Amino acid sequence: MTLISRASLKLSGALALALGAAFDAQPSVAQVTAPQVAAASGPSVDFSREVRPILSQNCFTCHGPADERGGLRLDLSEGLFGDRGDEGGPVVVPGSADESPLYQRIILEEGRRRMPRDRDPLTSEEIATIQRWINEGAEWNSHWAFIAPERPAPPPVMARDWVRNPIDDFVLARLEHEGLSPSLEPDRATLIRRVSLDLTGLPPTMAEVDAFLSDDSPGAYEAVVDRLLESPRYGERMAVEWLDAARYADTNGYQTDGERTMWRWRDWVIDAYNSNMPFDQFTIEQLAGDMLPDATLDQRIATAFNRNHSLNAEGGIVPAEFLVEYSVDRVATTSAVWLGLTTGCARCHDHKFDPILQIEFYEMFALFNNIPERGKGFKYVNSPPFVTAPTTEQQAELAELDGELDEARATYAARESEVPAAQQRWEEALATSGGVDWMLRDQLLAHHALDGDIGGVHAGEPVNATLEGGSPRFVDGPLGSAASFDGERFINAGPSPNLNYDVEFTLAAWLYPTAENGVILSRANEGDQGEVGWGLYLEEGK
Repeated sequence: MTLISRASLKLSGALALALGAAFDAQPSVAQVTAPQVAAASGPSVDFSREVRPILSQNCFTCHGPADERGGLRLDLSEGLFGDRGDEGGPVVVPGSADESPLYQRIILEEGRRRMPRDRDPLTSEEIATIQRWINEGAEWNSHWAFIAPERPAPPPVMARDWVRNPIDDFVLARLEHEGLSPSLEPDRATLIRRVSLDLTGLPPTMAEVDAFLSDDSPGAYEAVVDRLLESPRYGERMAVEWLDAARYADTNGYQTDGERTMWRWRDWVIDAYNSNMPFDQFTIEQLAGDMLPDATLDQRIATAFNRNHSLNAEGGIVPAEFLVEYSVDRVATTSAVWLGLTTGCARCHDHKFDPILQIEFYEMFALFNNIPERGKGFKYVNSPPFVTAPTTEQQAELAELDGELDEARATYAARESEVPAAQQRWEEALATSGGVDWMLRDQLLAHHALDGDIGGVHAGEPVNATLEGGSPRFVDGPLGSAASFDGERFINAGPSPNLNYDVEFTLAAWLYPTAENGVILSRANEGDQGEVGWGLYLEEGK
């Protein structure tokens, strides 16, 4: 809510643009003959709903955001009512269409002075609307999106007995205005089917239909609505549109469209609807839930809204470029979802159609450019930074495991005093054992002994290995022979074991380094997964 309020205050300032003169010399009132327009009755003309569309369709091309021909913009109040200096007074004189150059120019016969120029003239209905608007005082207001909503009074209607709630007043008033009558109320089977599809996206079961048809109580329909609102399916139905607007996806969106895990955020949205979370809290937690004091796990998960964008894992990209694109995506999506506006134009210049400045675009950009993510993502798994997001059931299981771990630590602490004496006995035993085989064999996938043979074993089967760059020599090792390398010779042990990027594994080797740097074990990925592969390296003697 704070973000939106601050943006609104800034945007209002963008309307204070000074405009110059526009119309060339105007004809006097005596030179024009207005068409005979019948006096209209009913509500006053609404500028935003009735007049602005006429100006937008017929006038803004030359006198609007994209082109200020003659220095005149008819999309701003200053352009309509401002003093034009040497060119005369305002083009609209509230209360008098006859004294308003705007009106006088649209009622001229065909010619270069008639507006709109070189286009079809306005229809008599459009001229009448503008004339009536001016004569009623030419009340101007900005686009409805920038006006705080106010609760209107229900309009008067004739068929009062049809009205059951205030919404019906508005529906019926429009029907009566159009000369229409309300449709007949549907049968009860149709009614429960409609409300079930509306609120849950699913048709009612036969049992639910039968129960509703047999319920003659006055609140039978309301009971059905309450039941549907309590259903977990309600949150799923309501979340669909939000997930679409927030570009939710469990894939990355580029190239092979690799998988990623975002469904925990989807479930957060569904739970928010089902718990009837207030919209201001719904907004705060998705935009900055992780920045709240003592943020909960759910509040941190909520900020995955900001990580739903497409993420590029192509090997040839410039990562810094896509860090910018990801932040631009957040600005555009946040603006579209919460402000109902496009802000993309302001990425390059002040927005020509909405009151958004370029500097305001980059102020929002800076807000969303604080995620320590990678420009080049991982193709088949989530990209950092991560949030560990266990479900409720998994959290209970983790709590149980943490309890067992605490018990184990307490047991270890109780016996820790026995360690020094036991370690001394163990070290003394090693001195007389003739050597120790340190190889871990539990769940061992592959083993290369390098004891005079470059072969190996993978899952109990022999592994083919080849010498590259020459033949290594063998020297004495801690357990028999060992391979010795000169920095250019190496052994190609083939692709086994073939480990996926997100599989945990361990590498181990006996080393006797005689150089500061070198590659001990390495594996290059055949398919790029966002990294060059994995390996065990010696760097500066470490």
